[in-house]
Amino acid sequence: QVQLVESGGGLVQPGGSLRLSCTHSESTARIYAMGWYRQAPGKQRNLVARITNSDSSIYSDSVKGRFTISRDNAKNTVYLQMNSLKPEDTAVYYCYADLPETTTGAINKSWGQGTQVTVSS
Repeated sequence: QVQLVESGGGLVQPGGSLRLSCTHSESTARIYAMGWYRQAPGKQRNLVARITNSDSSIYSDSVKGRFTISRDNAKNTVYLQMNSLKPEDTAVYYCYADLPETTTGAINKSWGQGTQVTVSS
């Protein structure tokens, strides 16, 4: 399974910005898609953004126009640029990667350890 390491979380005031980074151990060519989920206290883990190996991206409605997902294949890194942050963006953000199972072809998800984002005055 691919190893994922997230960084860039922290405490910011409303309206501020953060950029999350996720480095992965596998070749980008072997990863079907990567993205970010987030989980706020007492809530389910929900998809924030996703980018495929063909650079097609999607976003949850709550972050469209504020967040941007991108990748740097040479650095084995996926980024989530978060602008105009709101208190409701407070959550643990988890990087994930979708890889096909070698024997069955089923898609398996690998998860990073999570990084805390807190938006507060």
